[in-house]
Amino acid sequence: MPELPEVEALAAFLRERAVGRTITSAAVTAISALKTFDPPLSALAGGAIAAVDRHGKFVDLTVGRDPGAEVVDPGDAVGAGPPVHLVFHLARAGWLRWFDEVPKTILKPGKGPIALRLKLDDGSGFDLTEAGTKKSLAVSVVRDPNAVPGIARLGPDPTAPGFTLADFQAVLDGRRTQIKGVLRDQSVFAGIGNAYSDEILHAARMSPYALAAKLSPEQVLTLFAALRDTLAEAIATASGRPPADLKDAKRRGMQVHGRTGEACPVCGDTVREVRFADSSFQYCPTCQTGGRPLADRVLSRLLK
Repeated sequence: MPELPEVEALAAFLRERAVGRTITSAAVTAISALKTFDPPLSALAGGAIAAVDRHGKFVDLTVGRDPGAEVVDPGDAVGAGPPVHLVFHLARAGWLRWFDEVPKTILKPGKGPIALRLKLDDGSGFDLTEAGTKKSLAVSVVRDPNAVPGIARLGPDPTAPGFTLADFQAVLDGRRTQIKGVLRDQSVFAGIGNAYSDEILHAARMSPYALAAKLSPEQVLTLFAALRDTLAEAIATASGRPPADLKDAKRRGMQVHGRTGEACPVCGDTVREVRFADSSFQYCPTCQTGGRPLADRVLSRLLK
């Protein structure tokens, strides 16, 4: 699943390639991917892309205003009417495929991995694709991005310049839940998923099962530094890369996530895995759990 660093890189890529361009067509081929009906998808055609933003793991294209026109009143439309937002979430198996020249092949609804195709006035554009049979990619056309439920419930962005150690401590206070789950909860921290929560906890030398509310001030400081440093490094690694390169760059940068059975790059111990019904995580026993393995079963608990 693309997480905060990759989604930020995708948003930056689209800012460079798409802002200022006019949408000539937008077509959904996977009906289940389109989560809204008002405004209709057709409202995008003829609109200029004025901005591209990221909200957690969501990409938000502001469409409708002439980006070169002066806007006096935010509610005053220029050209195609009030702006609308094309918002998408790539979920677990989704991705963005960019074309300098969009293929002329005719898309068949319900066939193949393409969920949406968007074409711009210079012939460029992109497909949103999703592999596998479990379809979770989501596309919304809204007047306000906060109308998307997933955006409305987001917690703070942990990479924001104004997000401080005190803010981090305040979020953790009173949460008697395992820190792995806290980091992944989008209503707590926007944008961190399974992979980077593994990496952050490894960098902090912390068990995934440590209780958030019981962390000492020193542990909170260490975890905060690990969170900021890990995400900053991943964002820097992803920056400037085209979408086609981002997945491999992410995999290469992982220390423990997705590396079950390999040697920990810090201590040399074997990276272990805990599996659940629909997910898994990886960790290093020496670095994170005092050399003790975690039980690999649903509802496993730290061996004491």
